Amino acid sequence: MKARMSIKNVESRIYEALHVSEKQIDAFNLNPFLKGLIKIRASQINGCGYCINMHAKEARTLGESEQRIYALSAWWETPFFTAEEQIALKLTEEVTQISHHGISDEVYEKALGIFGQHTLAQLIFLIITINSWNRIAITTHMVAEN
Repeated sequence: MKARMSIKNVESRIYEALHVSEKQIDAFNLNPFLKGLIKIRASQINGCGYCINMHAKEARTLGESEQRIYALSAWWETPFFTAEEQIALKLTEEVTQISHHGISDEVYEKALGIFGQHTLAQLIFLIITINSWNRIAITTHMVAEN
């Protein structure tokens, strides 16, 4: 795959805006393993090889297990994820694929019950942000690094 353009070089303000979002996400009191799982799962759904590669490396550096990273694409078929992680991953899937059916009341209410409004708002922002990064990387053919 050949890279198309570097938005970072062509219009740096776009990257600056998303980096502000990332700094805000870093300031949230979210479990770093959960953040990594969300970033990898959204990137899997979107088919963003660049982001899957980057966030899987980050997750391993944090101490995430290879087993959980490998099983993430079929998380519902494994016993490896907590109830919190499962609902966060389901929310990630519904937000990432929002044009299919929107966000179901069941998933929203379950996430609200587990996380509360404040943390749910943070999770939604995280999911939206990784989807934005995915769309930039896919559209411009960003190439994953070894």
